[in-house]
Amino acid sequence: MSYRSAPFGGGQGIYVYELSKALNSIGHNVDVISGPPYPELIADIELVKLPGLNLFSTFQFRERLKIFFHTKNKSLDDWYEFSSTLMGGFPELQTFGNRAKIFLSDKNYDAVIDNQSISFGMIDIQKSKPLIEIMHHPITKDYFYDLKFARGLVQRLSKMRWFSFLKMQKKVAKQIKVVVTPSLNSKQDIHHDFKVPMQNIQVIPNGIDFNTFCALPNIVPRVNGVITTASADVPLKGLDFSLHAIARLKSEYPDIKLTVIGSPRAEGHTERLIKRLKLEEQVSFKTNLTKEEITHEYAKSSVAVVSSLYEGFGFPVGEAMACATPLVATNVASIPEITGSFAQLIPAEDEEAIYQGIKNIFQKPQKYKIQAELGRQHIIENFNWTKIGHAYEELLYKTINDFKC
Repeated sequence: MSYRSAPFGGGQGIYVYELSKALNSIGHNVDVISGPPYPELIADIELVKLPGLNLFSTFQFRERLKIFFHTKNKSLDDWYEFSSTLMGGFPELQTFGNRAKIFLSDKNYDAVIDNQSISFGMIDIQKSKPLIEIMHHPITKDYFYDLKFARGLVQRLSKMRWFSFLKMQKKVAKQIKVVVTPSLNSKQDIHHDFKVPMQNIQVIPNGIDFNTFCALPNIVPRVNGVITTASADVPLKGLDFSLHAIARLKSEYPDIKLTVIGSPRAEGHTERLIKRLKLEEQVSFKTNLTKEEITHEYAKSSVAVVSSLYEGFGFPVGEAMACATPLVATNVASIPEITGSFAQLIPAEDEEAIYQGIKNIFQKPQKYKIQAELGRQHIIENFNWTKIGHAYEELLYKTINDFKC
């Protein structure tokens, strides 16, 4: 189950696609129950749509109003979703959990895996069915950095309202009996921030589709081409620091180009920063790309940068390495667990370190290309979805047996 599973933006749609595929490939019958936006899945897996209002498909009040009033047979969850969104909240987690609880009440699934809603509905589901809750990382980390970089009291109050769902997640998390997280760092943070007992948390890393994300030797990388994946205007991804580094490098490498896999908010902070740094000609955004298209972007780039301030599990880190693109990444949270010694690891929130890391690769491309090729082999050996599917299978059987007892 996944409360939203956008196939192109963020890691949730990727995770749902890959895990369902891995479990299916080793012989299990898998349904994916998702709220909108819906994931792309392989043909053998049924998508069960659990529609909410999907009010975050737009940020225009009139459009949201239109969606709400065109919804027939409105439930209490619909009314709550609309009113909470109107007040600046993010209610999708709670309303998805309520809808999922009702949907599953007469279904005969052997086990349920929930992708990080950590909602009240999961407590009731756990009473009637074996449940595994996925916590990629505690969202308290997003909240911390959003507050840290908020500008002014109004923006701080807005962030506090948006993250009000954390009260629910903190209550629910410590009652969940089986939690999976993709890194040792996230396990520590979930225990600390959500008070989940350590013995309830299992570490199973995410995998990387290294068959699709791969080196493309027929494509010559663009000289002084840099790529990053970042949700613009989300402080946690640290895009500001990369932009400042590119502005410094521009004077030494006038032909430098930065491709951002993601989209900026119209007239938002990132667009304003790019204009202030006079980077309109150097920075381009690409969104809604397939995995094959993203692979081509990596192949065309000389350097990949991950400037995140925190990652529960950084898919862009593993994808860049699988593509054998020389990588500069922040030495925070789970990132060192993924990279090993096969990337330049730098401090977070440090534009000077990003500047120097990119410059190192520009000056010694062959040295770092060898490191990147070894990095791809590291990904193949350690982040294989089939191997990870078997780890989930083992935990599923244990969870089912413990539930019966």
